[in-house]
Amino acid sequence: MKTKLILAALAAVSTPVLAQTLPPPVVIIVDMDRVIGESAAGKQASGELKTRNDANQARLASLRTQFGSEGETLQKSAPAQGAAPAAVTAFQGKVRDFQTRQQTAEADLQKRDRDFQISRQYVIKQINDGAQPVITTVMRERGATIVLAEGATLQHSSAIDVTADVIARLDKALPRVSTTPPAAPAGTK
Repeated sequence: MKTKLILAALAAVSTPVLAQTLPPPVVIIVDMDRVIGESAAGKQASGELKTRNDANQARLASLRTQFGSEGETLQKSAPAQGAAPAAVTAFQGKVRDFQTRQQTAEADLQKRDRDFQISRQYVIKQINDGAQPVITTVMRERGATIVLAEGATLQHSSAIDVTADVIARLDKALPRVSTTPPAAPAGTK
């Protein structure tokens, strides 16, 4: 008897809930790639990151040239078969030194690239974080219930794209970002 009474009460309560109709969604679109690339903060950071990336590429080219010519010289200076043991030992020492310096240079380049990628991600995070309150404000002003990333749509009307408005407001709220991420806590990599 109690079970039937509980079921009847649940049915009475849930029927009005099911009968409620939701208002139609109001959708706006934001192209975050444009926000990142065209905002004042994005342009400023892009210039700084480009300078850093150009320096990394120049270092890579320099090392390739240096190690390429050193490797050729090393190959040419290899002792002939049957050379004195002292000459072979000296050559092997040069080879080990060359390989050690090459590995050190490769590790340095990898660290530079990793640091660059971390900086790039930090810039994107700052711009995304700065854009969120701006997007929320635009959403409220337009009466939107949903904000979609432009990349998540197959097609949409340009009338619902608020990217330019978001960029203009973000330029005032966040004109610059840092390209230097905070130091990682001790013991983490």
